[in-house]
Amino acid sequence: MFLSRFVGRTALLAAAKSEGSAATAAAAAASAAAPTNLNPLEQFFEADRNPEDEKPVYGRSWKASELRVKSWDDLHKLWYVLLKEKNMLMTQRQMLHAQNLRFPNPERIPKVRKSMCRIKQVLTERAIEDPDPRRSAEMKRMINAL
Repeated sequence: MFLSRFVGRTALLAAAKSEGSAATAAAAAASAAAPTNLNPLEQFFEADRNPEDEKPVYGRSWKASELRVKSWDDLHKLWYVLLKEKNMLMTQRQMLHAQNLRFPNPERIPKVRKSMCRIKQVLTERAIEDPDPRRSAEMKRMINAL
């Protein structure tokens, strides 16, 4: 069972890489400044590390005071970076759980969730402070939809 799931993951990653390598040279030249992973499925998997390497040190969650100084656009970008990170971690955790393996860094998921909750908190504070009640209500609806 372990072998079939491992082979399935290897086949999925191989398919993702071969699909990404099938891009034309013109598209590759046009997107030379773009990241090297062309297939969006690769974003759900953490880059494989050598087991002999040291255990990487991951950062802390964002503080609300740090987020209050950021612009709306910066918070929006940070939200989607955190969302992609959360999806990648949840995918990795689920795959390892299915193979009866231990998730290597379970403390990363709460850090990402805390940061996302703090972004919502900062946006809600901004919506409450807005003097226009219509705009404030619209902002609150949008924040609650996140």
